[in-house]
Amino acid sequence: MEFTFSTITLYTTLLLTGLSAGLFFAWQVSVIPGTKRVKNSSYIETMQQINRAIINPAFMIVFLGPVPMQILSAFLYRNDASTFWPIVYVVILYVIGTVLVTGFGNVPLNDQLDTHSLPDLDEDQITRERQLYEGHWNKLHAIRTAFAVISFGLLLFVSV
Repeated sequence: MEFTFSTITLYTTLLLTGLSAGLFFAWQVSVIPGTKRVKNSSYIETMQQINRAIINPAFMIVFLGPVPMQILSAFLYRNDASTFWPIVYVVILYVIGTVLVTGFGNVPLNDQLDTHSLPDLDEDQITRERQLYEGHWNKLHAIRTAFAVISFGLLLFVSV
C-alpha cells in the first residue's frame, strides 16, 4: 500500500467518521436503554448534565471533524469516480442525516430541557418534560446514528 496525502486523508476521514458513528451507536445501544430504567427526575438531571458536558473539544472534533475531512477527501479523489462519488454521498448523508439532524433536532430539544430547574418542578411537570423530550430525542438520535453508520460503511467500502 502506498501512503500518499490522499490516502492518509481518506483514512483520517474514515477514522473520524467511524469514531462518530461508534459514539452514536454505543449511545443508542447502551445509554438509551439505561436511561429508560431511571426515574423521571434522574433522567432529566442526567440528560441536562450530559448535554452540558458533551460540548467539549474532543467531542466536537469527532462530531464535526469528519465534515471538512470528507470534503477534502472528495476533492482529492475528484479524478477517481469510483472513490469520488461514494465520498460525495458520504458528505451529503453525514451532513444532512447527522450534523443537521443534531443541530436542528437534538440540540434545540437539549436547549429546551436545560431551561428547567428540577427543584422548581413538581413530579407531574417532571413527568411531562420527560415525555415531551425523550421519545422525540431518541427518534432523532436513531436517525443520526443510522446516517453516521451508513456514512462510515460507505467510506470503509471505498477505503479497501
